[in-house]
Amino acid sequence: MKSISLKLLGSMLMITALSGCASSIFSGAGPTKGAILDSEMSNAENGQYQLVSLSASTIAPYMRPPLAALKPEVSVPSMPDLKLGAGDVISVMMADSAEEGSLFAPIATGGTVFDKVRVNAKGQISLPYAGRLKVGGLSLNQAEDLILKQIAKYTTEPQVHVSLVGDLAGSVLVVGDVVKPGRFSTLEGPLTLLDAINQAGGPKLEPYLVNVVVRTGNSVQSFGYQDLLNGLNQPVAPNAEIVVERARKRFVAMGAVGSPGLHDFPSQSPSLLEVLGSVGGLAEAKADARGVFVFRLPEEIAYDSAEQRVISDSKPLVFQLDMRDPTAMFLARQFLVHPEDAIYVTNAHAYEFQKLISPIIQVLVLGRTVGNL
Repeated sequence: MKSISLKLLGSMLMITALSGCASSIFSGAGPTKGAILDSEMSNAENGQYQLVSLSASTIAPYMRPPLAALKPEVSVPSMPDLKLGAGDVISVMMADSAEEGSLFAPIATGGTVFDKVRVNAKGQISLPYAGRLKVGGLSLNQAEDLILKQIAKYTTEPQVHVSLVGDLAGSVLVVGDVVKPGRFSTLEGPLTLLDAINQAGGPKLEPYLVNVVVRTGNSVQSFGYQDLLNGLNQPVAPNAEIVVERARKRFVAMGAVGSPGLHDFPSQSPSLLEVLGSVGGLAEAKADARGVFVFRLPEEIAYDSAEQRVISDSKPLVFQLDMRDPTAMFLARQFLVHPEDAIYVTNAHAYEFQKLISPIIQVLVLGRTVGNL
């Protein structure tokens, strides 16, 4: 029994030792530090990526930009000539100056009011004596003149006043990641982008994590919500659609960090130090502080649909930071993290060695236990 146990132990030790030669046998979140460095050095000219070792002499092109200066300008909405459209609701007051036999009440008593007259899909309204009228595309004053012309043959010195009650054609739709999406009126005056978004309760996310897409039927534009707050607010056209959506300002943390996964930016222009702090820093028990890497795709990528592949003139970048160097803290504070960057921290050699010898120790303990039976 003891001989069989020793043979079993010897076989298991041999298998374990052989398996230790193949790094793919052991668990890991990605390549080792040596694999990243060796791959770049062995392909100095035709490598698949460019390795940048961050230092005081190399960090300048990758530093965080200074904070934008505050702008004193404010957005003053213009007052366009309001045009009636399908779905609008108007109120029409018609008055007659004749003392007797008048069709409409005199203006002194408020005239005769036809309330909640809706403009139909063809841009038409229907009124007594005036008949069916095409008011779509007309201003309120033009609609008054048209009605006045139609009823002038039935009464003496008539007066007409048209007011807008519901402005479907001139309203603004706000949807997406806001507290109270909906359609908002411009009856009290034209709206700016911030006006409309504020009426919808504002965005649910932090300003730097929000994009604002504006569609007018003729054009589409995209704005950062933080930029609107910093002075780029502007009027919004009637009947525009405003879509508030999550900006793709996120990064992936992998390897020996406190909280691996997909994360939102901790600030508008986060540094590497901020990003590492937001994921709990390096996992001290297993991280190699010399193996902090940032993987970044080229800024401009073209897609060749004919060959079904991505083409680009520039190589992806891999940045390495040695956190054992005291100056690395300052470098990490200056280095700007871009959206979709991958932050990867490799395991220390001691941790990899621990993964190697742990199965061996377990086998030894198991062999001794079996041998004592």
